[in-house]
Amino acid sequence: MMTKKFNLTWGNHCLELGKHTRIMGILNITPDSFSDGGKFFAFDTALAQAEKMIAAGADIIDIGGESSRPFSEPVSIDEETRRVIPLIDYLAKKISIPISIDTTKSIIARRAVSAGASIINDISALRFDPNIAEVAAKNDVLLILMHMKGTPSDMQVSPSYDDLIGEIKDFLKDAIYRAEKSGVSKNKIIIDPGIGFGKTIAHNLFLINHLDEFQELNVPVLLGSSRKAFIRKILVQKDKTELKPDHPMIETATQATVAAGVMGGAHIVRVHNVPNTFATTKTVDAIRNSRKQLCFW
Repeated sequence: MMTKKFNLTWGNHCLELGKHTRIMGILNITPDSFSDGGKFFAFDTALAQAEKMIAAGADIIDIGGESSRPFSEPVSIDEETRRVIPLIDYLAKKISIPISIDTTKSIIARRAVSAGASIINDISALRFDPNIAEVAAKNDVLLILMHMKGTPSDMQVSPSYDDLIGEIKDFLKDAIYRAEKSGVSKNKIIIDPGIGFGKTIAHNLFLINHLDEFQELNVPVLLGSSRKAFIRKILVQKDKTELKPDHPMIETATQATVAAGVMGGAHIVRVHNVPNTFATTKTVDAIRNSRKQLCFW
């Protein structure tokens, strides 16, 4: 199946999706995120990392102030505000690419949009705070809706499905419906099947292998597989220890999932390592697009 094409236009931004894979760079302003917790917690280091990702080819910067790793606990509104709003406010005046706020709270989403964010990335797909849809609609920003089974505190406690693809697809259909009912235009919605959020290793692999089935929802698809636990479990060492999330082998495996996802129809990939992903997506896009015509370099 050929990847569907979309042209997203909002505010001062435009993203053509389908021919070239777009890269969303992850910037966690948290002390406890599973992969890079604490690395970019200070304003200066976070700013420097954002600038590096943009220079390396990021199309979107996704800023989050609350860890969503398995068994994580929520943070207060005041603390989340303190972590993300000053950085968004500063970056929005300095960069031209869209800034995404990774939050499940409408108050944070509203403050972030006021500070300059133009995408709301809601991992709860409006379940935790339905008012996020209203914030997106009133401000005419993009809304990312992700599938998660349960909550971060319990999502990895024996997750099971009778029909993995069907159940996730129905969940996302309902999320899209609720967003539209709140005034969000369908051409402002992106879906994320939620790799690692209430899924076993087998579930995650099956999802990546069947990503094309989500194209029938007629909205762009985002894949977020970067450094996830299922990769680390696949690469568990002979002594039963897991490699650290930023280990080179984990990065190589991450790029394998990115390549598979792009071939399966992912329009956007959310990653920690932008330079490596730029090389991967540029190459895979060239392979994928060669189905239509020969291109002599």
